[in-house]
Amino acid sequence: MLERVTEQLNYWLSDSYFDEKTKEELLAVRNDEKEIEDRFYKDLAFGTGGLRGVIGAGTNRMNIYTVRKATQGLANYINKNGDPKKGVAISYDSRRMSPEFAKETALCLAANGIKAYLSDTFRPVPEESFALRYFGCQAGVEITASHNPPEYNGYKVYWEDGAQVTPPHDTGIIADVNAVSSYDEVKTMPEKEAAEKGLLVYFGREIDDAYMKALKKQIIHPEVIREMADDIRIVYTPFHGAGLVPVTRVLEELGFKHVYVVPEQKDPDPDFTTLEYPNPEDPKAFTLALKLAKEKDADIVLATDPDADRLGIYAKDAKTGEYIAFTGNMSGMLIGEYILRERTLTHTMPEKPAFVTTIVTTNLAKAIAEKYGCHYVECLTGFKYIGEQIKLFEEEKSYNYVFGLEESYGCLAGTHSRDKDAPVAVMMLCEAAAFYKKQGLTLWDQMQKIYSEYGFYKETQYAITMKGMDGAAQIDALMEKFRTNPPKNFGSWKVEEFRDYETGKTVKPATGEEGTTGLPKSNVLYFALDQDAWCCARPSGTEPKIKFYMGVKGESLADADAKVEELTEAVKANI
Repeated sequence: MLERVTEQLNYWLSDSYFDEKTKEELLAVRNDEKEIEDRFYKDLAFGTGGLRGVIGAGTNRMNIYTVRKATQGLANYINKNGDPKKGVAISYDSRRMSPEFAKETALCLAANGIKAYLSDTFRPVPEESFALRYFGCQAGVEITASHNPPEYNGYKVYWEDGAQVTPPHDTGIIADVNAVSSYDEVKTMPEKEAAEKGLLVYFGREIDDAYMKALKKQIIHPEVIREMADDIRIVYTPFHGAGLVPVTRVLEELGFKHVYVVPEQKDPDPDFTTLEYPNPEDPKAFTLALKLAKEKDADIVLATDPDADRLGIYAKDAKTGEYIAFTGNMSGMLIGEYILRERTLTHTMPEKPAFVTTIVTTNLAKAIAEKYGCHYVECLTGFKYIGEQIKLFEEEKSYNYVFGLEESYGCLAGTHSRDKDAPVAVMMLCEAAAFYKKQGLTLWDQMQKIYSEYGFYKETQYAITMKGMDGAAQIDALMEKFRTNPPKNFGSWKVEEFRDYETGKTVKPATGEEGTTGLPKSNVLYFALDQDAWCCARPSGTEPKIKFYMGVKGESLADADAKVEELTEAVKANI
């Protein structure tokens, strides 16, 4: 290991391929053994979601060289397994180095004879997915680290259906990226030459307009929006990211008259100086938005993460005047239930409708889908599998996708995009807020009505961060412990079925009955518990964490709160 670190450091410091700025950065930390080890002990892993890592010099960092290398692997894969003439669409968010990484991606593709459609400014993930399909591209790349801290950036890869890559393309691309063993193999070309040869084309307003048109097709009650537009007060923050333009534009075009953007978080800021963590799952991130909401007496408070695929919300409790935080499951259920009910009542539901979630999404989704006669599908964790499901429905001509969500604050209404779409979620929630306000209800009132009808479902997460090489080994060991010796119970909850998605096997401890998961292989362990409860263990694909997901069903909100706390403690006791 030490030999590799030393060898790579010397190579980066001495070879003319690397620029002087990179060498200066490495020289500044050369005597910090731990830092140098972390930068060079491995190549930044190109996983099933692409790249994600800390920005900086080194093989285990996000920089122009690791981005080029990854792109060379992607280009090799496209040239062997796709149609290079279709090209690749590339977008990016407002993070540090995002424009530079996007351009390096485009120029490497161009040098490999693959046309690059490059966004002329930052644009969100769902619009990248839309643009890819609009141009009929073979693949797409979004430069983003989503909701990670400011020191991170990333590289998400999409295939021609507009979803992030799934088998076999994900493993195929990984293999071709890993096969690029030397920077000498990496091609690039000057921007001017690429443009003159028609291999680099910038896109902009045309895509924005088409995307807006697609979003507005999802509206169910435009007449209610028009009627209530002056009565609804909305506070919104883009967290310094790519959501500002599409979100404010769609709300304005729909006619909402009182949309207040948090001024301190309006403009792009790659350092996210007003936030500890640009994540709508973090209550602290809403401090400024909630302050503005109280000043404006807002009905709803909305926040999108930097690449605008996730949405966090608070809604006013009319009884107390306070704002209630919604989890991703709650906001997703609010949107999903509204869409299914109103499409049914207005006779705009397609034939054979489908509702798609992931294995760690609330069990409430299944109950709602069943009520409205929707085909219900659970996929592996990751929205790409929901996107893939849309493609399968279309290919098989089996079902019509209506709505999909995952617990991590992401959902999609419609099929214009094949990834989480925060602008469409904002739009649907604001429509729902107008619809319910006409009836004298807040979104929180409606959420309670849903609970009263279907059951008081509550979910939570417990995550353990384990950084570096040692951390990765600890995570592996913990997963192995659960895999080889799965618990028979978690506190008072009995395990009714244990599912190992890595092996594809299931077993019912009470009877020994075995079965199969029916889903692709993934390093995920799932425990279906009695009383409609569950827990799931999964290493994060984007952060050095192991995550435990849990869900319960209570008799009331207080009962659900107590049960989810009890289950969390029971899970901790088994670690």
